[in-house]
Amino acid sequence: MTENGDVTPLVQMENVNKHFGALHVLKDINLTVSRGEVLVVIGPSGGGKSTLCRTINRLETIDGGKIVFDGQVLPEEGKGLARLRSEVGMVFQSFNLFAHKTIRENVTLGPTKVRRQARAAADTRAMELLERVGIAAQADKYPAQLSGGQQQRVAIARALAMDPKMILFDEPTSALDPEMVQEVLDVMIGLARDGMTMMVVTHEMGFARRAANRVVFMADGQIVEENTPDEFFTNAQTERARDFLSKILTH
Repeated sequence: MTENGDVTPLVQMENVNKHFGALHVLKDINLTVSRGEVLVVIGPSGGGKSTLCRTINRLETIDGGKIVFDGQVLPEEGKGLARLRSEVGMVFQSFNLFAHKTIRENVTLGPTKVRRQARAAADTRAMELLERVGIAAQADKYPAQLSGGQQQRVAIARALAMDPKMILFDEPTSALDPEMVQEVLDVMIGLARDGMTMMVVTHEMGFARRAANRVVFMADGQIVEENTPDEFFTNAQTERARDFLSKILTH
């Protein structure tokens, strides 16, 4: 329950289906995400994890079923969709920063263009967020001058600048060199502690154990199992999940 007593989930997915041609990538998905919850989605590659994540802000359309965000069925297009996207932050595997804009400009672009925020206010907020993710000193550099880990932290600051109700993370560390992964995960763990609603598709099992309220295991386009991190990692209920864990936790 949130402070105002709202117990309705922020996200409700009901019988969601998605095809890419003959490939059935999401099969009758039923899932809720509560306000303030950190939901971590794991599973083998090609299991539908990223597609699931991308349907919540309609980067991927669905072929059947229903997705409700904050009490509203996802709009198909137009202003309603733009409003939805401004309320759902997204952090991608590739950082998707504008190469010709400084770090500060990347972070202020959404608030000034979409939210019509005054430049001075957006600048102040951008610097607060860059401080929060540990790269305020890089504000006037360009993305190419930053490491991958720093660029991903800019992407997180950019998502936060829109004051979203939720942030989707689609494998945010998989493009990073190993030594940069932890600096990004640390920022995400901080967000989780602050109560940000998050859906995180990741291969980082340590993050799932530390930060998740719930782990969802997907394979072959279906949710095979969901549980608390403790229960999932120590007492997986399905053969499919146990097989997956035996392969990744022994390496």
